[in-house]
Amino acid sequence: GEWTGELVQRHRNGDTIEVEGRWTLVRGEDGSPQSILAINTDISQRKANEREIQRLAFYDALTGLPNRMLLMDRMHQALATAQRRQQGGALLFIDLDNFKQLNDTLGHDQGDLLLQQVAQRLNTCVRAVDTVARLGGDEFVVMLEELSPKPHELAMYARSVGEKILTMLAVPYALAGYQYRSTPSIGIAPFTGEFTGELASVGELLKQADLAMYQAKTAGRNTLRFFDPDMQAVVTARAALEADLRSALAQDEFLLHFQPQMRHTGQCVGVEALVRWAHPQRGMVSPAQFIPLAEETGLILPLGRWVLHNACQQLASWQKDPALAHLTMAVNVSSRQFRHASFVDDVARVLAITGAPSGQLKLELTESVLVEDMETTIATMEALRSYGVGFSLDDFGTGYSSLSYLKRMPLDQLKIDQSFVRDLLTDPNDAAIVDTIIGLSRSLGLEVIAEGVESTEQRELLARAGCQLYQGYLFSRPLSVDLLDAFLRTPAA
Repeated sequence: GEWTGELVQRHRNGDTIEVEGRWTLVRGEDGSPQSILAINTDISQRKANEREIQRLAFYDALTGLPNRMLLMDRMHQALATAQRRQQGGALLFIDLDNFKQLNDTLGHDQGDLLLQQVAQRLNTCVRAVDTVARLGGDEFVVMLEELSPKPHELAMYARSVGEKILTMLAVPYALAGYQYRSTPSIGIAPFTGEFTGELASVGELLKQADLAMYQAKTAGRNTLRFFDPDMQAVVTARAALEADLRSALAQDEFLLHFQPQMRHTGQCVGVEALVRWAHPQRGMVSPAQFIPLAEETGLILPLGRWVLHNACQQLASWQKDPALAHLTMAVNVSSRQFRHASFVDDVARVLAITGAPSGQLKLELTESVLVEDMETTIATMEALRSYGVGFSLDDFGTGYSSLSYLKRMPLDQLKIDQSFVRDLLTDPNDAAIVDTIIGLSRSLGLEVIAEGVESTEQRELLARAGCQLYQGYLFSRPLSVDLLDAFLRTPAA
């Protein structure tokens, strides 16, 4: 019998060496096994050469990124995996604008340096599961994997990575003593598990991304385009809304509506300020549409300041009228605003400028603010509390609330979310949750207010459970300033 194979052995000096072994069984005269003749040859050099050949075959020598061959291989796998797991992904084709010009003016070695820096920057824009490859010249490909197969979510994620790449690659490069600027054009071809017909599809997908990249070039460079017209439409509509949102702040297109908050006795104790956007063409844009967008783009910070300022102005104006001087003003604060380093100063400044009574300002926080970083949250609340500002915890019970936190936070009020109020009469679970929230508030010494109250039956049930403050269509929808004024001056029925 004979055996040949490869082994890894340890050298006397502790190094490992790769060897090829040929073992032969030596038998005695009676045919019984006696010994093994082993001839082991050191093949470390040969193995190193093989690995080097593999590296040259699959990786780009200049940037160390996977090359076209390895990319095609990974795309095959990615499409197969997407099909098996019902996932989505996207191919981003990236071409540097005016690269030839740079190469001609600064020389090839500077061009090579730029390509290496581009490769490094691209790697910082993606997750470990994604692939960054160099196709050749100044063409790079980023393949995103394990994404949602839902077209809208897929488009939004691919767009966010594309924009990150645009931003990262637009930062100037230090070359030959110059700060050199280079921008990319990006074409995006999304794919999902439905994308079948293996071989054709890998080439097809590259072609689509390449086509989309040419559209981005035609559109004026330094931009991105989707191959899929529907996705491009989603992204374009969103970009247009974003541009409109930016100009809305400059053009002063926002306004506040106020929803009265009522006591069970029928008197109004305060209002909640709600931002509305009156767009010249679109008409009234729903907050559900523009608030998440403002959060993502960071526009929530200037918008939040505007809301706070105008709400405090309104609150200050009531001080001159004894009939309205007792009213409180609730203002919603997003997690991004609340976490911003200047938030406490912003609030203090607005109170000082408008002259609004800080004790009647209530900031409404959602549970998401609490979960992120408890210690900072409490510190920020304490700082604001020292100015006299109060806090209401919005949509309580819909997220995750730890009771130990509730005890430590300087809260004044819990708000019962309208989702519980809505099914109060039909769903015993919701009735039980409402009872629990009211009991909890009582034991923590907090006020409790129910939102979304639409019928007298709901109000009576809430009153029986011990809730004495309400907000909802049963009393009034959110009102413009003039309508609110009329509402407040109508004697309580």
